[in-house]
Amino acid sequence: MSKYITVKENREFSLAYRRGKSCVSPVLVTYALKAKGNVLRYGITSGKKVGNAVKRSRARRVIRASYFQLFDQIKPGYILIFVARGKTPHVKSQVVCKAMRQHLKTLGVLSQSSEDNNHEKGTSGIN
Repeated sequence: MSKYITVKENREFSLAYRRGKSCVSPVLVTYALKAKGNVLRYGITSGKKVGNAVKRSRARRVIRASYFQLFDQIKPGYILIFVARGKTPHVKSQVVCKAMRQHLKTLGVLSQSSEDNNHEKGTSGIN
């Protein structure tokens, strides 16, 4: 079984939209819902407002890459839904990753040790 488990059913997306906490930025919207069990699941959506099929695919690809990069730092037991916005296909993946990290931190989904490690990495080069 893959360690990346996706949300595929509309009722699960709807549940996260209704009951989950959300965080919004110009490039990404994140919904987090505490789930039963100890499994981390994610879903990505991109509507027609994002652009044509090529732009929507790029938006999903960039969001997925950011999620994979942050996967080890996320607490298990959540359903995470990421929604692409109009700017998502036009920005670099680092911008999306930074926004996603901030959203997950705000929603309390990042593990405490990862936040401490990132803080130490960011300040260790300053003398």
